[in-house]
Amino acid sequence: MFRVIAHVDMDAFFAAIEQRDNPALRGRPVIVGSPPHQRGVVCAASYEARRFGVRSAMPSATAARLCPQGIFIRPRMELYQAESRQILRLLQGTGGAVEQTSIDEAYLDWSALCPGQDADDALQQALPLARALKQRIRQERGLTASVGIAANKLLAKLASDWQKPDGLTLIAERDKVAFLRPLPVRVLPGVGPATERLLHQAGLYTLGQVQDYPGDLRELLGSFGPTLKRFAWGQDDRPLDLTDEVKSISSEETFARDTADRTELRACLRAQAAEIAAKLQRRRLAARTVQVKVRYGDFTTLTRQITVQDPVTEPVDLYRLGCWLLARDRLVCRPLRLLGLGVSNLTECTAWQLRLL
Repeated sequence: MFRVIAHVDMDAFFAAIEQRDNPALRGRPVIVGSPPHQRGVVCAASYEARRFGVRSAMPSATAARLCPQGIFIRPRMELYQAESRQILRLLQGTGGAVEQTSIDEAYLDWSALCPGQDADDALQQALPLARALKQRIRQERGLTASVGIAANKLLAKLASDWQKPDGLTLIAERDKVAFLRPLPVRVLPGVGPATERLLHQAGLYTLGQVQDYPGDLRELLGSFGPTLKRFAWGQDDRPLDLTDEVKSISSEETFARDTADRTELRACLRAQAAEIAAKLQRRRLAARTVQVKVRYGDFTTLTRQITVQDPVTEPVDLYRLGCWLLARDRLVCRPLRLLGLGVSNLTECTAWQLRLL
């Protein structure tokens, strides 16, 4: 049996739901997030807004400057989560194993459903399944999805990004090396700004250059070097993760004395953001949900969170979202005994995605 993996990525999920539910928004630049005059942040943006450079985790005021005609819509997370469950139901209905990696993405293993004479023949058998799934999503949910098909998770995810929105791309085994050669190194999971910088310093800008590099890159990247070299050749044996384990990373600090000093709290939050970002980088992960936790002198504990559509990895983004959550709900209304920052809704880290706007 040959391996057949599909990656399903809903197109501009939050914004697409708003455009579906309000036809007047279709074809217009929709920005899901707090309005710019309230010092909010962007949770998601439609493709019309993305053309102006609007991105998740960006301050709403910045988004308004980039896209003055943008229509700001307050996020309706309960609705998006309910819609995600409906999409998951459709994915499960295909008969393959499903690994949901976030609110709007999932891998499917269709290996048992696609018998073939060879690896590429098996992949071809998946095309009717993918077309039927896309049609069901469109007809039953009024949304579009991009689907990538390949022999492993790495290639399937790259394929789903290739022809967004509403794309369907198959990367054949016989074509994968040539497909990867011109792509920049940052398309690979785990290649964030720091790793990209190291590769560039070694003269490695494309995956073709990584393929041609003598050695396994261990001297440049340590233990991640051999993995990146295999990725550059399109080799990836990671199985689908079918567990329901909740994955999160957090950092907390209990102060020696309760404090409401803004300078001290900002320094604490900034250090926590840097710590979490470093852990995300080591695990080759990114986060869609950021949470703050505060505890007062009487041990009253509050948590607040925000979910953005495009995952974040950088400490500046984690810090900005943490500050925004504290300010939005005026959590520092009295001295804090404890301050914490955390992330969840984790997904593979891809610093740059091949999205055709």
